[in-house]
Amino acid sequence: MGRSESQMDITEISSPKPKAKQRWTSLELSLSVLVLLLTIIAVTMIVLYATHDDGICKSSDCIKTAARLIQNMDDTVNPCTDFFKYACGGWLKRNVIPETSSRYSNFDILRDELEVVLKGVLEEPKTEDIVAIQKAKTLYRSCLNESVIDSRGGEPLLKLLPEIHEWPVAMDNWETVYGSSWTAEQSIAELNSNFGKKVLINLFIGTDDKNSMQHIIHIDQPRLGLPSRDYYECTGMYREACIAYVNFMISVAKLIRQDKGLSINETQIALEMNRVMELEKEIANATTKSEDRNDPILLYNKMTLAQVQNNFSLEINGWPFNWANFTNTIMSTVKISVANEEDVVVYAPEYLIKLKSILTKYSPRDLQNLMSWRLIMDLVSSLSRTYKESRNAFRKALYGTTSETATWRRCANYVNGNMENAVGRLYVKAAFAGNSKHMVEDLISKIREVFIETLDDLTWMDAETKKKAEDKAMAIKERIGYPDDIITNDEKLNKEYNELNYKEEEYFENILKNLMFSQNKQLKKLREKVDKEEYVNSRLWISGAAVVNAFYSSGRNQIVFPAGILQPPFFSANQPSSLNYGGIGMVIGHEITHGFDDNGRNFNKDGDLIDWWTQESAKNFKEQSQCMVYQYGNFSWDLAGGQHLNGINTLGENIADNGGVGQAYRAYQNFVKKNGKEKLLPGLQLNHKQLFFLNFAQVWCGTYRPEYAVNSIKTDVHSPGNFRIIGTLQNSPEFSEVFQCRKNDYMNPEKKCRVW
Repeated sequence: MGRSESQMDITEISSPKPKAKQRWTSLELSLSVLVLLLTIIAVTMIVLYATHDDGICKSSDCIKTAARLIQNMDDTVNPCTDFFKYACGGWLKRNVIPETSSRYSNFDILRDELEVVLKGVLEEPKTEDIVAIQKAKTLYRSCLNESVIDSRGGEPLLKLLPEIHEWPVAMDNWETVYGSSWTAEQSIAELNSNFGKKVLINLFIGTDDKNSMQHIIHIDQPRLGLPSRDYYECTGMYREACIAYVNFMISVAKLIRQDKGLSINETQIALEMNRVMELEKEIANATTKSEDRNDPILLYNKMTLAQVQNNFSLEINGWPFNWANFTNTIMSTVKISVANEEDVVVYAPEYLIKLKSILTKYSPRDLQNLMSWRLIMDLVSSLSRTYKESRNAFRKALYGTTSETATWRRCANYVNGNMENAVGRLYVKAAFAGNSKHMVEDLISKIREVFIETLDDLTWMDAETKKKAEDKAMAIKERIGYPDDIITNDEKLNKEYNELNYKEEEYFENILKNLMFSQNKQLKKLREKVDKEEYVNSRLWISGAAVVNAFYSSGRNQIVFPAGILQPPFFSANQPSSLNYGGIGMVIGHEITHGFDDNGRNFNKDGDLIDWWTQESAKNFKEQSQCMVYQYGNFSWDLAGGQHLNGINTLGENIADNGGVGQAYRAYQNFVKKNGKEKLLPGLQLNHKQLFFLNFAQVWCGTYRPEYAVNSIKTDVHSPGNFRIIGTLQNSPEFSEVFQCRKNDYMNPEKKCRVW
């Protein structure tokens, strides 16, 4: 202060001016000095604030992360009353389901963003692209080429129909042309072998559950035209879907007859399509409910092809169904011959027994009407706008959507689904940070370690079974990001798609090529051994890289985390570890736990269906699981008309969610013990234990359209996002402790379920 006064004095003496003017200059100088002092104080405070360690992270990444969490949550809600609304209330207020979507969630937002990346890489013109990438881009352009697709009308489908014994309702003389040569086994087999379409009977090649090094023929019940057998009740909430389904058939039949130049008898068409609906309803009622197909040991019925013929004789229009002819017709497309002694696994003996009496009621015309329709309904969306629009009411009834997805999105997803390794290469090069692999490897190691440690806490499991569970956990193989060879081995990637050649003007034909290519690839596996070891081999991955999801394979005892999921909110090298453990850490624990859920627990460390449990531990496991069956089965969902969740169908995913959160939280506690506490995030009055649970919950922020809620409650093995949050955290004593929930708060019930 003395220094400033001295300067002021000097200024006054050295500048002799009139007295009044000197007084004004002194005031002016005093104000300048005051401003200078305040500036110095402010700068000092800023420097002190910036350099003072107050335990709050002020980096741009921390600020962005905190903003995301704050935006999504609603801190006016008591977290102990409803943690879904607390964690996701802000998200629900800010987000509306797009007209093109049946649901909308943080998962869907990440998928939307991934599709934008795919659009960019698929549309980028590069002359130096390898052949596989060129093919992917050609397929994409053929899908985008709407003017050509529209100009062709129904012509591509009309050319296809003779290859599938036509569609009787769409021609005038079907019996004359096909009646004498038609056989059920031939028609069903050709749909299977040429297009991978399994109608009436589902024959496929898969890993032998009891010998995971071998492939074997499986025979199972088919999928249905409507989402599940419940829909065929055609009453109440399912009535609209049934009406829309039949009207969809009628509309397409009229369009085809019109394109063929045939007369349209609406009464006759409606009569035939309602007959198809009756047939499909009987087939649906003959199938076994999904909740009765959860035990892989009961599903597995191994016998020879000759025994299949003896055990499941079928007769259609007076002609016996020849299982050997049927199977060999399918396998002949890949030049494989099957003898009567060939082993087969039958997953649905009850269905095949019931099918016999159903088939006797329907004529070849009825059966062919159904079979052709089931392929046609899949192909309608690949035709002109007129054909596409025929499914609008059906789509609305099932999904609640009133607009088609943007063409480029649909096309990007289609190409990714059919050329996943080629597209994966493009995605990884454009968007994946390679150092993520090593960080996720470390997380897997830590969470696997916790899973093994917590086996000691389980009072319901004996020592012998615990040791085998530990062996299995240690044997789980991980796949992270992408298979190396899609980046490093151009020749191998080109060879994978060597048989595929696309034309930009022939999108429909390109689809047929993909169907045949995919089915041939699957059928050839019958004589191939399973290779489970070589890490870089893309054939060993159960998913492509450009996917926002994670997977566990019981037959491979393998967990997979594709590049697409290794991003916020799940994972980032730049977000706090509490969020990484609550995000991808929980997902890692979830996938590990799948190896020990109601299905996975039946497979040993080598992926074989072998009972490694003592009788007592198996009994106790079922008792522990029953707690979750009741808990989740008691949740009613307002969006699905108040229907209760299916606690049996969702059991495996609920066990995995609960195990995943518990393991990830304990692994995070270990991290803090080793590395110390993390700096807090700005603007949030939450510690990192609370942030762990907040980020776990925000992964599942989302909502559904009512129509799709009804659909998913019958078809999805996952509980809806809000119940994944509530059910899992109700069972977590650690959650109630860190949020200080009182006993018997909604989020802290006295009775808690725990399996792992």
